[in-house]
Amino acid sequence: MKQIRRILYATDFSPASRRAFTAAVDLAKELHSALTIVSVVPPVMPMAPEVYVDAATYDRLEEQSRNWTAKRLKHLAGRASKAGARVATTLRSGDPVAQIVRAAKSAHADLMVVGTHGRGAIPKFFLGSVAERVVKMAPCPVLTVRGTSRA
Repeated sequence: MKQIRRILYATDFSPASRRAFTAAVDLAKELHSALTIVSVVPPVMPMAPEVYVDAATYDRLEEQSRNWTAKRLKHLAGRASKAGARVATTLRSGDPVAQIVRAAKSAHADLMVVGTHGRGAIPKFFLGSVAERVVKMAPCPVLTVRGTSRA
């Protein structure tokens, strides 16, 4: 079995990703692996498509989103480091699935850890599943961790 030296944990900071964070940190410590935490800022989309939003507003919204995400990444990195993991962060923009897969390739990840919402078939059909698409496109094994129990 190939030694796991580099773990990539992808997060959207949702409740579903919290348990995956714990699993990623625990694995990194136990396996003495480097942990890279990645988050992707998706493109800003207007809430009402018929409303015009000028470029300056889009830029401001994107900057605010990047700043918020960078702050959250720093917080997670601090928690992981405090727990004893060697950690780095990556902030990307664009399509979450494509950017997570690219980040895994760039980091030469041996394992990816992602959270899943555990939705049923109908919501998944309409909303899609980032975790499922990451698994299909991943350059390495992926550990999916259900974030919450189904009720």
